[in-house]
Amino acid sequence: MVELSPATREALETLFHAQTDEAAELLRTECSDNLPLWVDTTPEGLERIRFAVLKLSNGDIPELRRHIKQAQVDWRDVLVAAGFGHDPAAHRGWMP
Repeated sequence: MVELSPATREALETLFHAQTDEAAELLRTECSDNLPLWVDTTPEGLERIRFAVLKLSNGDIPELRRHIKQAQVDWRDVLVAAGFGHDPAAHRGWMP
């Protein structure tokens, strides 16, 4: 389990409002150091994937779960779908 970065926490609070705790727990436990072949498992190192699943979820818990499951199979798919696939810093320009 890897904690959330401050930027990830801010995005969560903006997107999920009353469901922030549930969404945060999903990211900490399911979109964490358990992703296949992802090497930078620090809070900041996971931001790119976490921001991708957050962006794709559009603030909906079932959608967040769906995109986290997709990241667990191949995180590159969620990066491309969110528009973060070609630039390692693209996620930094996104904020809900």
